[in-house]
Amino acid sequence: MTRKYFGTDGIRGRANGVITPELALKVGQAAGLVFQRGEHRHRVVIGKYTRLSGYMIETAMVAGFTSVGMDVLQLGPMPTPAVAMLTRSMRADLGVMISASHNLFDDNGIKLFGPDGFKLSDDVEQQIEALLDDSLVKKLAASAHLGRAKRIDGASERYIEFAKRTLPRALSLDGLRVVVDCANGAAYKVVPDALWELGADVVAIGVEPDGFNINKDCGSTSPDTLCRKVREMRADLGIALDGDADRLIIADERGHVVDGDQLLAVIAQSWREDGRLAKSGVVATVMSNLGLERYLAGLNVQLVRTPVGDRYVLERMQTGGFNVGGESSGHIILSDFTTTGDGFVAALQVLAVVRKLNRPVSEICRRFDALPQILKNVRYRSGKPLDDPAVQSVIAAGEKRLHGQGRLLVRASGTEPVIRVMGEGDDRDLVEDVVDGVVSALGRAAAA
Repeated sequence: MTRKYFGTDGIRGRANGVITPELALKVGQAAGLVFQRGEHRHRVVIGKYTRLSGYMIETAMVAGFTSVGMDVLQLGPMPTPAVAMLTRSMRADLGVMISASHNLFDDNGIKLFGPDGFKLSDDVEQQIEALLDDSLVKKLAASAHLGRAKRIDGASERYIEFAKRTLPRALSLDGLRVVVDCANGAAYKVVPDALWELGADVVAIGVEPDGFNINKDCGSTSPDTLCRKVREMRADLGIALDGDADRLIIADERGHVVDGDQLLAVIAQSWREDGRLAKSGVVATVMSNLGLERYLAGLNVQLVRTPVGDRYVLERMQTGGFNVGGESSGHIILSDFTTTGDGFVAALQVLAVVRKLNRPVSEICRRFDALPQILKNVRYRSGKPLDDPAVQSVIAAGEKRLHGQGRLLVRASGTEPVIRVMGEGDDRDLVEDVVDGVVSALGRAAAA
């Protein structure tokens, strides 16, 4: 079934373009109706982050939920993983995060979590979609059964204590100087406070949100700012989160970026040594570097690959019984603790290894040499050039040339008319030649 509103991570688009007050109100009503199960008083928690449009969307959603009889607990600015955790902790029927992740301020979105703290399944999203274009007037609550809304104090402290409890009881960060870049986003208060409480010497940047500067030249999508600050402050490491704090990038003491693949290797090896790694495996997407796969194989740890997207990583973790998974972008899921990606909890696991080994981050977080990886995009106007027999023939020939020395991945984008061609291997010249051959074939098919 084709979906009109929900994408791979909730509903997202330009504020007052795609994401209007009318849509937000209808989502509140539709989701509220779908999650009214049982005779108890139903309630929803709503978190947001620091985009200007958050005020508009939150107000509209509160009206939607209360109009169908749900009570609303407003958390204020809060990381996405904190909303997921608090949905479970506060026994809410539904959790909402008003978020467009790493996008700039113009966009916004709506992410929904079930009472178990997990993102909604496709089936449940389709139930909500089925109501969005219908008139719901006859399904609204009677006047005496309207919901109430109130702001919740102490939600930040709950999340801080939760995150701290993911560390060994006696662990302290005393003596570590940590630069943290909160991307002027949802974590701008909770993460610096938590690190300070753990004993770190904290240098916080990206903590002055004004409604417009979220993810702008800061955070995990612009790590140069973090790297410069680490060098300037002679810090032991830096942590960059994205706007809603569900992903991270780390900088070592030299100001060099450490991506999600390296962090997966660090956590997986540490957990394996401690007997905590489930199924002796890690879940990652098809975009993770072959160097990670080879490194884990040397530890007798399997790398299980999924399509691009954290929801696919999580699904595979659940069905396969794995407890570590993630993406090279830094979206890391540790299911012993969380139901979604949590950049701060993942950072704390890396900090625990740093403290345990007592060596520079540049040594601890460089577990393997990444293989040369080349990614090129081919834009097309219509048709399905990827299905062209000539293209398939070139792809097959490229895979044969790289067999045993690398891999080739060709996939259509799920969000725009683009085909992505990624190749990686030991021989950069060979990889580039294979990728260019596929790109040329796709170009000819697209022009035909």
